[in-house]
Amino acid sequence: MQLPIYLVGYMGAGKTTAGRLLAEKLGWHFVDLDDAFEQIHGLSTADYIRTYGLEEFRKKEKYVLEDLADEVPYEKVIYATGGGYPCWEDNMECLRELGTSIYIRWKPEHLAKRLSLTDLSERPVLQGRTEEELLAFIAPQLEAREPFYAMANHVLDVDICDENSDERIAEELYQFLKS
Repeated sequence: MQLPIYLVGYMGAGKTTAGRLLAEKLGWHFVDLDDAFEQIHGLSTADYIRTYGLEEFRKKEKYVLEDLADEVPYEKVIYATGGGYPCWEDNMECLRELGTSIYIRWKPEHLAKRLSLTDLSERPVLQGRTEEELLAFIAPQLEAREPFYAMANHVLDVDICDENSDERIAEELYQFLKS
């Protein structure tokens, strides 16, 4: 397995929360691409998208990850990518070349449930939607993104949506990485 590790998947899949827990368990570093974007550009990803549009955001997001790959001084790092990052241009191929990518795969109804319990104001495309509206939005988008996500080196299927999901994801990833 090649380091670093890149977690990919839809919004709310647990890339950030489970990724942080996993990095802590391993004693590795953790980088959230959205947080790095905000530090570099001075705007949250949501504010950047509102101001400059999604396409401009995707271009800048790609540069942020490429810069981090060149500048981060340690190999043992877990990156949480943005949900749409793997679906832009050749990003998934780049992730596979830079390290090991792992897709955290959820069923759309479980993602809708998880996301409905969060603050959607930081997710501009989901803002103001009910759980049913979230599912109607997520299902076709997830289906369209699946071919990109599925290009990951490994896939972790998550079947249970509850308050311990992130801990379970981190533990499964930990066991995978230790094997």
